[in-house]
Amino acid sequence: MAQGSRQIQSQAQQQVQTLSPQQILVVKLLELPAVELEDRIHAELLENPALEEGKEENATDEYSDADSVADGMENDANDYDSLSDYLTEDDIPDYKLQENNRSKDDQAENIPFSDTTSFYEILKEQLRERNLTEHQSDLVEYLIGSLDDDGLLRKSLESICDELAIYAGIESTEEELEEALCVLHDFDPAGIGARSLQECLLIQICRKKDEEKEPNPILGLEERVIRDCYEEFTRKHWEKIIKKLDIDEETFKEVISEITKLNPRPGASLGEAIGRNLQQIIPDFIVETYDDGTINISLNNRNVPELRMSRDFTEMVEEHTKNKANQSKESKEAMMFLKQKMDAAQGFIDAIKQRQNTLMTTMQAIVDLQRPFFLEGDESLLKPMILKDVAERTGLDISTISRVSNSKYVQTNFGIYQLKFFFVDGYTTEDGEEMSVREIRKILKECIDSEDKKKPLTDDELADILKEKGYPIARRTVAKYRQQLNIPVARLRK
Repeated sequence: MAQGSRQIQSQAQQQVQTLSPQQILVVKLLELPAVELEDRIHAELLENPALEEGKEENATDEYSDADSVADGMENDANDYDSLSDYLTEDDIPDYKLQENNRSKDDQAENIPFSDTTSFYEILKEQLRERNLTEHQSDLVEYLIGSLDDDGLLRKSLESICDELAIYAGIESTEEELEEALCVLHDFDPAGIGARSLQECLLIQICRKKDEEKEPNPILGLEERVIRDCYEEFTRKHWEKIIKKLDIDEETFKEVISEITKLNPRPGASLGEAIGRNLQQIIPDFIVETYDDGTINISLNNRNVPELRMSRDFTEMVEEHTKNKANQSKESKEAMMFLKQKMDAAQGFIDAIKQRQNTLMTTMQAIVDLQRPFFLEGDESLLKPMILKDVAERTGLDISTISRVSNSKYVQTNFGIYQLKFFFVDGYTTEDGEEMSVREIRKILKECIDSEDKKKPLTDDELADILKEKGYPIARRTVAKYRQQLNIPVARLRK
């Protein structure tokens, strides 16, 4: 007689990393630029009556009886937790968001504004027009924030899944992210959110096919070139493609001509197409450099209100505490409500403090690492620097540095820059010398600008010139940097 199968239960320990609500609040505040932080604080002031705007002149005198109130609470831990965290002199004093480390003599000059609109904002506007669930909107918005400047998505969905769980407290699956990515692929311009150049071009071709009223054989051939002959296309092996597709040379030229009209960097083109002076960008930091070599860093919080615990709330707590012996069930529930609001208010103030400290620590590290640039304003003085360098200097996590630098701007004596501007790739020579890629690109552009346009320099010739100037890089590296500068090959520069 066959013996039935048995189910065996077992226990296993598993380490899972989770963030507390307070940590999630800190992360979310850290991502906000100056203008959005101001809106977030005003929203919190409206939502939480235990938090108020303004400066208290004599916080110590007004709350001198706080200790006695706290003592009265300690004997009744079963009813509610001690409120001494909110009523001691250490926790109630005003918290001023404004930084006092201003310049030596003068206030900073009027802050200029940038004259272009971030493509992230345009994509978020399109997101708001979609009929999605809150969870789907959160996923699409996170994907938008994960795009590179060219509009492509170079992070894996698996890593984004982990980031969502750890930093945003959002549980999702790769399948849900795939669906959210399909929604993003439908945004304008076509190609946004593609995970590779091949996918970017295919999305644009498919969009063109959908918009065509009648079948277009050229579009079908474009799709076949990119989908089935992509490697040959990138290597410009035209004869192999013609043979593989079994088409004549004239038709092939027409197909290639149409493919070259596609946009490999949809994010960059969206920024250009949006026009000028549509959005003001307020810098989050002000870095002032003086003739004696002193560099002063301050946070730009001119329009951010000061925060403190509400006096009305603390007075209500005092009243409830004095009458503790005769409290009804309703009074105890009211006391718990007051405690929850005060807990949230103190948590918000602490999160703002931590945000300010993290921002200042990160900006100080960037200034220290890129000090020559902040003194001279010369882009070629920027040293190779990656997120890891700043993380090691500050003792913060790389993801924290990434969040600080992703949407923040700094005003310097030489203009306004996005923090990401200061993160520069490095090139290491055979001798182990590390050079700034941006410096090499600048020299390369100068060489091409000064070349004889009737006989433009080839990549080999550019490599030789750069080697003479002290930049020993290979021809293929020259070609890569030339492409990053959007400069065509020599024969197309005649």
